[in-house]
Formats: sequence, C-alpha cells, structure tokens
Amino acid sequence: MEKVEVSTPGKLMLFGEHAVVYGRPCIVTAVDRRMKVKVEPMKNQGIEIAAPDVGVEKLSLGVQDLESTEIPKGARFIVAALRNFSRRYGVSSGIKVTTESEFSSEFGFGSSSAVTVGTIAALSWGVGENLSKEEMFRLAYQSVLDVQGVGSGFDIAAAVWGGTLSFIAGGREVVPLLAPRLPLVVGYTGIKADTTVLVKDVARKREVWPNLIDGVFDLMAVISKLAKEVLEKGEWDRAGDLMNSNQGLLEALGVSTIELSRLIFSARQAGAWGAKLSGAGGGDCMISLAEDEEKVERAIRDAGGVVIKVRTGTEGVRREEI
Repeated sequence: MEKVEVSTPGKLMLFGEHAVVYGRPCIVTAVDRRMKVKVEPMKNQGIEIAAPDVGVEKLSLGVQDLESTEIPKGARFIVAALRNFSRRYGVSSGIKVTTESEFSSEFGFGSSSAVTVGTIAALSWGVGENLSKEEMFRLAYQSVLDVQGVGSGFDIAAAVWGGTLSFIAGGREVVPLLAPRLPLVVGYTGIKADTTVLVKDVARKREVWPNLIDGVFDLMAVISKLAKEVLEKGEWDRAGDLMNSNQGLLEALGVSTIELSRLIFSARQAGAWGAKLSGAGGGDCMISLAEDEEKVERAIRDAGGVVIKVRTGTEGVRREEI
C-alpha cells in the first residue's frame, strides 16, 4: 500500500429534502469546507484510526474487528468503508487512517459521507485500484447504509462528483448543473439535528397519510426541476421564490423549527430573494439567496444565528500532495 491523502467537500442541500429519499430529484451543491483522509501502511497487520474531530484519538483494531458491531460512534463510517473495500478488493498490509476536517460535524455539511468517500478513495489510490467515481459512490453508499440504515446518497454524490448536481436516490441520476457561483448565505442555528430520526419521523407520517405526504413530495419534485432551469440561467429572484415554496412544503412535513424560522424570516426581511432550511431540518443550517449578502448576514447574526462562509459548486474528491 502507498501512503495517500485525499480531500472531499462538504455539501448543502438546495432543493428537495426528504422527497429525495422517495425517488424524487433534489439539487445539492458541494462546498469548500473539506474533509482530509490519509491512509498509510503499518508494519503490523492491524488497523489504526485517528479521527480527533469526532473524538477518536487512537482506535486500534484487528482485521476481524471490521465485522464488529461494537465500534465507537465516531469511527463507524470509516470502519464500514474499510470493511466494504476490503471485502471487494482486499488489503494486504496494516493500515493507519487519519482524518482532519475543515468543518464541524455539527453543521450538517455531510461530514459522515465526506469521510466515507475519502476513506474509499484513499484506499483505492493507495492500493492502485483507481476506482471510477461510480464505483466510489456505490461502495460509499453501501457503507453509509450499513451504518445509518437509511439515506438517499445525495451527500455522497456531492463528495464524489462535486459541483452542483441534480440527483435521484441511489445514484439513478447524477447530472451536473452548469450553474454559476450561487450568491448563497448560510446560517447555523447552533442546534445539531439527528438526520436519521427526522427521516424516520417523516416515514412514519407517510405510513399514516401516504397520499398527503406523497403529494408534498411530488410538489417538491416540480420545484427541483424548475430550480435546475433557473439556477443554470442565474435567475436568482425566481430561484428565491422556489426556495420559499420549498420551505413551505418542509413546514408541512413538520421538520422546521422556531430557530430555523427565525433565521429564515430575518433573511427574507433583510431583502433575500428566498430562504429555507437545508438538509433534514430540526436545526443545523438554513440558506438564502441574496443580492446584498452582507445585509442578510447581519440579519442572521442579529437573529441569533452563526454565519458560515462557504463557496458553492466546488471540486469533488481529489488526491492531495503529501
């Protein structure tokens, strides 16, 4: 095995939250906060993981431990990626995996998917397999499902391909958008949400009211398709209208919060073209499209939010110089 370091971007969901889990399209963009993953050979046949950003200072495992269910939470995605890669391609030496993140796992930027893709990519280049992006996606998607049990894979796609993408669950559609830089302002509520809990809660509501919830998802699909067109044209006022409509549907699903609404309405009152939550809801981040970005940023801060500076549509997984 060769020593390799890679980096993967975080993500922000622009349109289609929750609906993407049920086969509707969404739009996601990669952001310039990156996750670094380094793999290197060790003399012994064990596995060592150091992921201090998630509380794993040093975890030592045997190869047999890759099948264990007693893995510390912070290392589960890395271990799942190691296990699935090893099952398919095999790894002949001991491995040390080290991660370093430019964004907090609290922000909802997709740190779990970013580290999973990074681990798969680093192993691929480290052993000379040179997997295609499609193969990286499939292995990383399976690894995330192994840990979470649910998920559509949009955050994995953002980490692999980068850019701004129109995506359908499981990678059935991954279409890059020819979109210019988005005038996006991001606000963090200070509340860490549990994506799996929120996805399962929406699933429960769908079991009780299938026609109602599927109707909401169908409307989100229409919004995502329209958003693809207006984003590529740079029609920010129309994209803002679509954001506001998407937010209304997310409110109907019950995944927004007072904290998110406070930031969203503050952004709109400050002149944003549109604003909505980004991701599963329950906290984490909101986004807005704004001509006067500084004015909207001040409004978000005044409402108790934390402004996170990001650049959208950034490069996907890449190999770094060591």
